[in-house]
Amino acid sequence: MTEIVPLDERKQHILKAVVDDYIATAEPVGSKSLVQKHQFSFSSATIRNEMAELEALGYLEQPHTSAGRIPSDKGYRAYVDNLMQIENLSQEETDRIRGYLRDSLDELTGLIRKASSVLSEETGYMSLALSPHMRRSHLQQIKMLMIEPGRALVVVVLSAGVVKDRLVRIPELLDANQLMQIASAIEDGLSGMTLDDITLVTVASAARNTPLPESLLNQVLYEAYVAIKQADNLELYIDGQHQLLAYPEFHDIGKARCFFDTLARDGIIAGYMNEIKDAQDPENASPPSGRPDKPSYMIRIGQEISVDGLKDCSFVTTTYKVGDVIAGRIGVIGPRRMAYSKVISHISFVKQTMNEHLRRLTRGEEIVEEKQT
Repeated sequence: MTEIVPLDERKQHILKAVVDDYIATAEPVGSKSLVQKHQFSFSSATIRNEMAELEALGYLEQPHTSAGRIPSDKGYRAYVDNLMQIENLSQEETDRIRGYLRDSLDELTGLIRKASSVLSEETGYMSLALSPHMRRSHLQQIKMLMIEPGRALVVVVLSAGVVKDRLVRIPELLDANQLMQIASAIEDGLSGMTLDDITLVTVASAARNTPLPESLLNQVLYEAYVAIKQADNLELYIDGQHQLLAYPEFHDIGKARCFFDTLARDGIIAGYMNEIKDAQDPENASPPSGRPDKPSYMIRIGQEISVDGLKDCSFVTTTYKVGDVIAGRIGVIGPRRMAYSKVISHISFVKQTMNEHLRRLTRGEEIVEEKQT
């Protein structure tokens, strides 16, 4: 991590102005434009000297032979940690987001997808949502539906409204009624158990009295077991990839191809998001220097992102939770010249709204479980 040298008040004002202007225009910022736009009380010559010092300290860069400067990763880091002012969402924006997510109150997967969609739509960047680990969630239902002889669809319904399905191969001798009998026996025996507690032995034990030849039954039970356990697989929902093509940073064909190749590599982004969550939950993070509040988000800028293809990007993430039981992550990816304040205000509100909905789902789970016991 690059050392952050404390800046005096004048340098802070100038650095903030450079970052704000570069975010807005994507053009290198010169001293004359700063004087004109920000009405500083000091001269253009003083600003030039301060900008030269900021460059020497590593906060600014001078691309090519341009007289203007742009922020470095270090400059962006100082900006988001100490200088940025987070804007408040308007009533219209909060109502729009709440209304969009309201239709998914009873189903977690739909809520996650919509959260990703609304984040991209509202921020103008690419958004991501990572499904939670479900190993401590409870099995509620399992259905096995005949598609054709030899093939069936296993549908697993977990607590919090999570529904996962899997196509499986089964013995061609089995008919639809026999499949339903097996699924019903598994559901009766395992309903209410957590995914962590379900094993192949417990699945077989639940269906041991099903009147079928053992050779046929064992194959179906194994497929049912795999379908149940794979319901805990992490899933990544991505929205708004096309949004990034509108930004000049992605007009370079080589950089754009590298970025989209990284997105296409199975599991890379999901794994990175999950590693961030495991390494440091923003709920437990220390507040940025100079700020009394605890951030509910994490920001990775440029070289801080340890994934090839994302070095020219910034990545803002936060967690959503259902009590202390399950947690996933939502995020926004954009150029380093991201409108951080806008992104943070939106992702924080989407997180808050998701958590409100998920608390309701949790209360619904508890009611169901009490009735079962």
